[in-house]
Amino acid sequence: MTFDIVEFLESIVNLAIFDYLSEIWADDLPSWLINGVSDLAGVLIICTFNLLIVLFLIWFERKIIARIQDRIGPNRVGGRYGLLQSVADAMKLMTKEDLTPAGADKIAFNLAPLIVVIAALMMWAVIPFAPGVIGTNLNVGVFYILAISSVSVVALILAGWGSNNKYALLGAFRSVAQLVSYEVPMIMALLIPIILAGSMSTQRIVIEQSVWYVFVVPLSALIFFISALAELGRTPFDLLEAESEIVAGYHIEYSGMKFAMFFLAEFIATLFMSALFATIYLGGWRGPGAVEYPILGLIYFSLKVFFVYFMFVWIRGTLPRVRIDQLLNLNWKFLVPLVLALILVVALVDKLMVNADDWTRAAALLLSNIVLGLVALDFVRRHARRQRLDADEVELVEESVEAQPVSSAAH
Repeated sequence: MTFDIVEFLESIVNLAIFDYLSEIWADDLPSWLINGVSDLAGVLIICTFNLLIVLFLIWFERKIIARIQDRIGPNRVGGRYGLLQSVADAMKLMTKEDLTPAGADKIAFNLAPLIVVIAALMMWAVIPFAPGVIGTNLNVGVFYILAISSVSVVALILAGWGSNNKYALLGAFRSVAQLVSYEVPMIMALLIPIILAGSMSTQRIVIEQSVWYVFVVPLSALIFFISALAELGRTPFDLLEAESEIVAGYHIEYSGMKFAMFFLAEFIATLFMSALFATIYLGGWRGPGAVEYPILGLIYFSLKVFFVYFMFVWIRGTLPRVRIDQLLNLNWKFLVPLVLALILVVALVDKLMVNADDWTRAAALLLSNIVLGLVALDFVRRHARRQRLDADEVELVEESVEAQPVSSAAH
């Protein structure tokens, strides 16, 4: 097969460029070498894209939060829009001195930032970007994501322990408590789309979404979104780096690019969680003409991902930080019981509607989610009312105790 420029351009539009090049090289090179080169090229493209887009995401986040808070944001470096501000910051971090604390465990200290970035990049292997465009279509893709995401917990412990700093260690312990806690409702929330799709393959979950799951099981999507905020350590759950309490957390002793790698991993992981939410709940690459023209699927997927990322930024620029007790109470006393009840309700309704068409099934599941959500809101309202009454009673008692010595002395 000879090279044809028209067919080459068509392969680009259809996102099948590797298949086209494989057909050209099939007569000259062994198949194992062609597959190896294709896989390596795919890995380099995804990793390079993630590492470079962080520069844009930092600028994008600064600008959005500045507008939310009635500020201008970056506007000096790179023209009136400050487009090169992130590039300047990256150059500054790359040229800063790399310091290692005295008494630090050098292996653990230096390994932690590398592990956290590698884990953030590895999760992209099972995300379907368009029809047929996926790193590897594992039948346990969701399980793979959860397994790799758990590695970041190990990296945080290594950073805190290896720093030989009690504040870094305390920050690492708090981070592990938060991340491990919120993995529970996140995993349970993901069980619901898996039940509905009948598969743990991310590609299969996208294909099965004739109705987006965010409209079928909105409670599951909400619980997953809240858990993702906590897993990423973003506002209002940014207690991993609460400077006023734990002196910036587990990475306090890092400098230069090692310090930057933790934030690089945070931005990559935030973009990945946006991609995972779009895949699981927003239909992934599904849209008009996506099957016929895969590049449209890539466009739909990108728009959905950046919409979810915008929601993350919006919340960061709007809400204040919660306390650690509020964070853990929300998880164990509300989200976990709610998601357990949701799994039971969805499983029962889905079983009852097994012979119904997709829209009837979706309507029944949506109705069950609304009813359960109203029950949960009523429970929260009653609980908040009891707390207010208890606080008022305590305040009355304290006032009476304070007034008692005054009246006795007057008598």
